[in-house]
Amino acid sequence: MDTASPYLGRAQELLAAHPVVDGHNDLPWALRKNVRYDLDRLDLSADQTGVLHTDLPRLRAGGVGAQFWSVYVTCGMSGDDAVSATLEQIDGVQQMLERYPAELARALTADDMERARAAGRIASLMGAEGGHSINNSLATLRALYELGVRYMTLTHNDNVPWADSATDEPAVGGLSPFGREVVREMNRLGMLVDLSHVAATTMRDALDATTAPVIFSHSSARAVCDHVRNIPDDVLERLSGNGGVAMATFVPKFILPAAVEWTLAADDNLRAHGYHPLDMSPEAMKLHAAFEEARPRPVATAATVADHLDHMREAAGVDHIGIGGDFDGTAFVPDGLDDVSGYPNLIAELLRRGWSEPDLAKLTWKNAVRVLGDAEAVARDERARRGPSNAVIADLDA
Repeated sequence: MDTASPYLGRAQELLAAHPVVDGHNDLPWALRKNVRYDLDRLDLSADQTGVLHTDLPRLRAGGVGAQFWSVYVTCGMSGDDAVSATLEQIDGVQQMLERYPAELARALTADDMERARAAGRIASLMGAEGGHSINNSLATLRALYELGVRYMTLTHNDNVPWADSATDEPAVGGLSPFGREVVREMNRLGMLVDLSHVAATTMRDALDATTAPVIFSHSSARAVCDHVRNIPDDVLERLSGNGGVAMATFVPKFILPAAVEWTLAADDNLRAHGYHPLDMSPEAMKLHAAFEEARPRPVATAATVADHLDHMREAAGVDHIGIGGDFDGTAFVPDGLDDVSGYPNLIAELLRRGWSEPDLAKLTWKNAVRVLGDAEAVARDERARRGPSNAVIADLDA
C-alpha cells in the first residue's frame, strides 16, 4: 500500500463507510488447484501473501465489504463434467463460509449485502463464469440459482453453442435464439447477466434481449486499451438506459496497451513449453519469471485503472460503474494493487483526481447493491407473469 499518499487516510475512512463490492475473485479456483479446498492446509484467516492474492486479513485491510466469488471452471471442461466441477466450486465456497462464519456471510440478495455490512461481515455471493457451466440446460441454470449463484458470465474464453466469446472466432453472431432464452430465464430468476468475456455482438444482443440490468463483472474500457475483453463506448453508453454496472478490472494485459503485446509473447512462450497461457502452477510461473527477466514486463499501476474509471464514468455515468479486480485469476497485477489489500490506493488516486466522496461511494458500494436489487425487482414481475422456461437448444436453434 502506498502509505505516502496524502489521500490514503481519506480513502480508508471512505471505505470504512462504503466498502468495496468486488465483482470477481477467483479464490475458489485457486483453492481447488492448490489444496483441493482443504482449508486446514491453506488457512484464509492467516496471511497468505506469496501464495494467494486473497485472505481474510487482507480483505479487511482493503476495505472489502462484499465479494462475488467466481465459481469458474475451465473451458477445457464440457458437458456434465463442467456442471459437476461448477457444483464442486459452489461447495468449496460453502465450505469457506462455514469455516469463517464470523468474517464471511452468505448473501443472496441486496438486503443480505446490507445486513452483512451492518454486522461487520463480508457479504459473500457467487458468480458462474461461463455458460458452459449449465450444459445448455435451463433447468441446470435454475439449479445454480437455487444454490446461490447470482450472476452468470455468458461465456468464458471460448464460445458456447448459443453465445460468442470475445476471444474465440464468431460462430452465431452474438446470441442465438436459445441464448436469448437463457437471458430471459436469468431475468425471471433474478440472476444477473454478466457480459464480461463475451464478444461485442453478444453484449449488444444481450442488451436488446434483457429486461433487467446487466453487469460486466471484470472488464474495462476499450477506448483506453483496445483489447477485445474490454467494453466499447457504444455499449458503455447503453448502461444508463439499461441500469447496468461495468466493473473495471485490474488485469494488466487488459488495461495497459503496452502490456498487450508483451502478454501475447509471454503466452506464446508458455505454449512453446507445453503450458496453457492461464496456467499459474509453480512450473509455469518459473517460465514466466525467466521470460520477464529477459524481456521486462510493462507495469500497470493504480493510475492505469483510474484512467479506465475516468473514461467509464464519462461514457456510462457515475451510477453505472464499479470494481472487479480478478484477484487470484491473473498471474500479474498492477503496482499498488498487488492483492486485495490495495483498494485504498485506487480510491486515493481517484480522490487525487478530484472524484467526490458521494461518487466514490457509488463506485465502491451503492451501484453494485442497487443493480442486484433492481434485478430482484424485475424477477418478481417476471415470475408473476410467467413460469419457468422448458425450452431446449435443439428446438430453438434448429
